[in-house]
Amino acid sequence: MNISVVVPLLNEEESLPELCAWIDKVMQANNFTYEVLLIDDGSKDNSWEVVEKIASENPNIKGIKFRRNYGKSAALNVGFAKAKADVVITMDADLQDSPEEIPELYNKITLEGFDLVSGWKKKRHDPITKTIPTKLFNWAARRASGICLHDFNCGLKSYKNTVVKSIEVHGEMHRYIPVLAKWAGFSNISEQVVAHQSRKYGVTKFGLERFVNGFLDLLTITFVSRFGKKPMHFFGILGSLMFVLGFGLFAYIGGTKLYFMLNNLPATNIANMSGFYIALTSMIIGVQLFLAGFIAEMISRNTYDRNNYQVEKEV
Repeated sequence: MNISVVVPLLNEEESLPELCAWIDKVMQANNFTYEVLLIDDGSKDNSWEVVEKIASENPNIKGIKFRRNYGKSAALNVGFAKAKADVVITMDADLQDSPEEIPELYNKITLEGFDLVSGWKKKRHDPITKTIPTKLFNWAARRASGICLHDFNCGLKSYKNTVVKSIEVHGEMHRYIPVLAKWAGFSNISEQVVAHQSRKYGVTKFGLERFVNGFLDLLTITFVSRFGKKPMHFFGILGSLMFVLGFGLFAYIGGTKLYFMLNNLPATNIANMSGFYIALTSMIIGVQLFLAGFIAEMISRNTYDRNNYQVEKEV
């Protein structure tokens, strides 16, 4: 099979018939063998009834329905697990991603050899309340990940099948699939300028909460990718720094007090000096960071995937 199209959806009953017909038209025009996986993420409208109807009319279209809303990452993760084709393409169900981009995305994987190709909606038809936070978010993601993409959050992406089978998407991590792929060893990542359609049906699901969560998840994935297998390297350095600073300040205060006492000079009681408590607090925090590092090391050494490595080839 050439292409698996994974489409997460939430309350998109109006757009689904048009989207599926459009995908089928593109596939037929390019002689692709394909499947479409429609993942209903707990819709409250008649989306699932529409999915059932479309699937009964077209054997290439399959549906999966969640009992409740788990989020886009969960929908993508389930879709990736079910995908069977050589190339996997993800797109949103709101018709803002054009299926006409599928052939070019497919060729970039099969002919140009990229592991992952991300769409870049260079010209967006979104309100300024969404475009400005998106630009800020993408700038931060580029700086933190080292991946030169302009639109991390674009739902239109193509992947080698081995990529989607090697990553686990959870929480709000769907925004950082290129980062997850790079972390798994797939660093041949590119982007393609794609058309952005105006929303035809329904309302946007973008909000302040998703924007804030995106930055928190960026910090999470940056930390985990660098220190997930060696947490002591992070906590140990911070703990050592805090302890040395505290001990140095304490030694300075004690040495000064001893000097004044040996020379019969008036000296302030150490217990009345703010620096003493700062030094003491710093040393305590340093020890706590060390303990946190040891505990994190013990946990990481007992995780089920501690020896899970991505093997590319064998001879």
